[in-house]
Amino acid sequence: MDQQTNQNLFDLQFDHIVNGYLGETAKWAKFLAIIGFIFCALMVIIALFAGTIMSTMMSSIGGGGAGMLGGGFITVIYLILTAVYFFPCLYLYKFATQVQSAIHSNEQTKLQNSFRNLKACFKFMGILFIIIMCFYVLGIIGFLVGSAFM
Repeated sequence: MDQQTNQNLFDLQFDHIVNGYLGETAKWAKFLAIIGFIFCALMVIIALFAGTIMSTMMSSIGGGGAGMLGGGFITVIYLILTAVYFFPCLYLYKFATQVQSAIHSNEQTKLQNSFRNLKACFKFMGILFIIIMCFYVLGIIGFLVGSAFM
C-alpha cells in the first residue's frame, strides 16, 4: 500500500485547471519578457547617448580628457547591465513560448524544456542576487573600515 502511495506522488497529473494556470502564467511571463526586451533596447540607447552627454558636459566644464573616460565608462557600465538583464528576459520568454506550445500540442518534451528555461531564469537571478549581496557586504565593510581610519 505504501509503495502505491509513493508511486502516485511522483506521477503528477496536469488537469484542465492546472493547464489554465500554466497558460495564464505563460501569458504574463511573455508580457514581462517582452517588456524586459524593450527596456534592454532603451538601456542600449541610453548607454550610447549617456556617454556622449557625459563627455560633452565634462569637456564644457573643463574636464578635458576626463569627459571621454567618464562617458566611455558610463556606456560600458550600461551595456554590461543591459547584458545581465537580457538573459533572465530571454529565459523567461523561452519558458513562456514553450509552455504555450506544450499546452496547445500536449507535448511532454516541450513542457520539460519550458521548465528547464524557468529553472535557468531563477538560477541566473539567484546567482546574480548572491553576487550583488556580496558587493553590498564588501561595500559596508569598506565603509566601516574607512570610517574607522578617519
